[in-house]
This record gives sequence, structure tokens and C-alpha cells, in this order.
Amino acid sequence: MQPRQGALGAGMAGMARMRTIMVLGLAVTLGAGCSSLGDNVRVPGQDEYRDDSRRAQVRGRIGGSDGIVLLGTDRSRQNPQADSGGVGIGVNAFLWRATLDTLSFMPLSSADPFGGVVITDWYSPPGTPTERFRATAYILGRQLRSDGVRVVLFRQELRGNTWLDVPVAQSTATELEDQVLSRARELRSQSTTAAR
Repeated sequence: MQPRQGALGAGMAGMARMRTIMVLGLAVTLGAGCSSLGDNVRVPGQDEYRDDSRRAQVRGRIGGSDGIVLLGTDRSRQNPQADSGGVGIGVNAFLWRATLDTLSFMPLSSADPFGGVVITDWYSPPGTPTERFRATAYILGRQLRSDGVRVVLFRQELRGNTWLDVPVAQSTATELEDQVLSRARELRSQSTTAAR
């Protein structure tokens, strides 16, 4: 039995020595990798974000103007009239403004002009404190069209100490949509009159 314990002890000592060598090797490798970090740090140039070169305009493509679009959208084929001024909101401006105007009687919870979503918070009419409403409006495009806005209404009634969901007549949401469209047409009319 003595020889086996000695062999076992020698094997354990060898394993401990091997573990120490591996830990030291890992530490040296990590230290060597971090020592050259200063060469790998990239500092952006002063005018990097204002690059007007042709290469910057086709970023994300392989092979030039007829290449594959990898990330983003193909900006060369967009309709220049649809943008109406470059940087702006992602939906029709008249519908956006009309939606905000129409729903202004309700407290605003969230408004995303690029996604075209307006979410209101709960609103209780002054005459009925046991009833409350919430609206979500979706602006569906960049054109002023009759199907360019959708309004979804939620209604709750207070029963006991809990608010319970109650169905809303579809005509109520449709009436709000019609008010938004009417206001948008009015805003467009004012805009064209002011431009003359």
C-alpha cells in the first residue's frame, strides 16, 4: 500500500504544478493581450459624421449602386417628394398634428412621431367619475388619406373598488378618426393658404 500512496501523492503534486502553470500561462496571455490595447482604440475624427462622400451615401452595400443592401434601406430608390424636407417625422405631419389636437382633452402618455403612435392615459369625463377612457392612435403612413389613421378606444367602469373593462361602441372610435381626418384637412388647407 505504501507505493500506491506515494504514487498518488506524486500524481496530485504533478496536477497542482500543472494547474499552477496553466493559471500563470493564462495570466501572461491576458496581460499580453491587454498591453497592446492602446493600439486598438479607435478615436473618431472631427468630421466623421458629416461625410458627404459617395461612399458614405451607399453604406451597407456590396459592389456599388446595383449591389445588395445589407443593413438599412436603399436610399437611392426612395421618392424624394415623400421625404418633404429630409429629417422630420416618419408619418404625415398633418395627421400627426391633427391627432394630437383631437386627443388633447385626454392626458398624453406617450407619443412616437417616427412610429406614428399616440397613447393617452386614462381620462374620466367630469360628469362621470366612475367611467374612464384611454385611446391609442396609429398613423399608418406618410400620405393624407381617409384610411391613414386608426383609433382604438378602451373603456373601464368602476364597480366596487376595481376598474372593469367594458366594450366600446365601434362608432365612437370611428367618430374620433373622422375628427382627426377633418382636422388634418383643415391644417393642410391652412398650410396651402399660408404658402400663397
